[in-house]
Amino acid sequence: MERNSTDERLGIQSIELGFQILKVLAQHGRPMMLKDLAAQAGMAPAKAHRYLVSFLRIGLVEQDRRSGRYDLGGWCLELGLAGLARLDPVRLAEPILEDLCERIHETVALAVWGNRGATIVRWSDAGGAITVNLRPGAVLPLANSATGRAFAAFYKGPALKTILHEELVATARSTGVAVGSQRASLEKSLSEIRKRGLARASGSMTPGINGFSAPVYDHNGSMVAAITALGSVGNFDNDWESPIAIAVKAAGEDLSQRLGAQQNA
Repeated sequence: MERNSTDERLGIQSIELGFQILKVLAQHGRPMMLKDLAAQAGMAPAKAHRYLVSFLRIGLVEQDRRSGRYDLGGWCLELGLAGLARLDPVRLAEPILEDLCERIHETVALAVWGNRGATIVRWSDAGGAITVNLRPGAVLPLANSATGRAFAAFYKGPALKTILHEELVATARSTGVAVGSQRASLEKSLSEIRKRGLARASGSMTPGINGFSAPVYDHNGSMVAAITALGSVGNFDNDWESPIAIAVKAAGEDLSQRLGAQQNA
């Protein structure tokens, strides 16, 4: 029994060592010669070659016949695509939302783009004296909510412009403020939001309620969700550099990273 345990440990260690070769190839971004690959993987060329022979056989690595350089193989691509297909932003967001709620003691939510616009799909209530009356399924306005502004600033989709225009027209009818004036004011806000990488709204959608909303990106660099924090004006610091703003932005970056987004997305 002890021998089997030792063999198992050796087998796992061997996999971990071999993975260094795949990691180097992935990070390098282009085919590599054996000596360079081995050096960056921290092993002798002869040892690296033995791993590469096995990887070649199962399709994890391929070798150019003319140059002799090695690169990731087709099976690595299949593994990557299979992993990406399993990335669910709603499921992955749950622990991040709970952690954010506990840290800032404010109500937080996750929104995705639905057929009617920015739609709340997850909610974590801080349990304070003031409860924000929004629940999963609620569709938020694009022009005057933090969540909506995050999508207006960062989301790429043809339906967004149509929904935003309809919203501005409806507001013009009810307030008398021309669509052009509304759009100019909104574009000024969106420019600041893009600069900050974070959306903000102060008492515009719901009187007495402030909010921050951070975009969430997938592996393609496309916005797929928004993480939002909301709270009462008296207790919710809406300064761009406030601890709440920093925490919300960090939560969006955390979820983006888990979805495979590059750090500079």
